[in-house]
Amino acid sequence: MRIATKLFTSIALFSLLSGIGIVNAAHHEEAAAPAPPNIVELAAGNADFSTLVAAVQAAGLVETLSSEGPFTVFAPTNAAFAELPDGTVEALLLPENKDQLIAILTYHVVPGNVSAAEVVTLTEVTTVQGDIAAISVTDEGATIDGATIVATDLEASNGVVHVIDTVMMPPSE
Repeated sequence: MRIATKLFTSIALFSLLSGIGIVNAAHHEEAAAPAPPNIVELAAGNADFSTLVAAVQAAGLVETLSSEGPFTVFAPTNAAFAELPDGTVEALLLPENKDQLIAILTYHVVPGNVSAAEVVTLTEVTTVQGDIAAISVTDEGATIDGATIVATDLEASNGVVHVIDTVMMPPSE
C-alpha cells in the first residue's frame, strides 16, 4: 500500500507541477509548459522503477521506448521484481539472457495509447512481444495477466504507463 501512496503522491505532484503555467510579467507572455517526459524518462524519474529501468537498459530497449510510439506500458515496480525467485533479476540482466529479457519486457508493452478507461473495457490485449495478455475487471479492480493494476494513466509524451504489482511472464517463456 505504501508504494501506491508514493506513486499517487508522485503522480499528483507531477500533475500539479506540469499544469502550472509560467507567466513572464515583464512581457505578459506565457512561457511554454515543459514537455512531458517520454516513457523511459518517466520511469527513470521515479525511484520505484529503478529495476525496470535497469532491465530496459540491459535489454537495449531505451531507444525504442523513447521513440515516438505511442506505447502503453504495464510497468512493474521494484517490489514486483523483488517477488521473483532469488537470482532471477540478476540472471535476466546478464548479456547471455538478453533475448529472454526482451521477451519479458515487451510482454509488458502494448502498441498504442490505451487509457485506463479503455483497459477496463477489454478482455485481452496483444503485446509487442506477440502473446496475448488477459485482462480481468472486478469490483476489487483490474488485472492484466494476473498482475493487479495499482496506478493508471501516467502520461508520457509517447504513450501511457499503468503501474502493476507483478512481473508478468509471457506464456512462451
